[in-house]
Amino acid sequence: MRLIVSRTLRELGFDTVEAGNGQEAWEAMERDPGLELILCDWNMPVMNGLEFVQKMRADARFGSHRIVMVTTETEVEQMLRALEAGANEYVMKPFTREIIEEKLRIIGMVH
Repeated sequence: MRLIVSRTLRELGFDTVEAGNGQEAWEAMERDPGLELILCDWNMPVMNGLEFVQKMRADARFGSHRIVMVTTETEVEQMLRALEAGANEYVMKPFTREIIEEKLRIIGMVH
């Protein structure tokens, strides 16, 4: 899944950094706080996507970063939890390049 998301983002003109779990993603953000856009999965080991979003939003350095939750969690309640935690958008799997592009357009990351 990371390969597909990374390839889609590169096709849209983004440089990408991949992480295997939420803790690795957090460490990547601390190394490079200039990363502007995060696509994370709800179901990640070590630190899940919801915990990652909550940790990002609790840190003032990352308040303006855009976060898109990409997940198989399709219940409205789960989507609301992610958005309330601070995710800017929510993409349900399976998805297409067009869906990712539209979500990025909505949050102002592509034109």
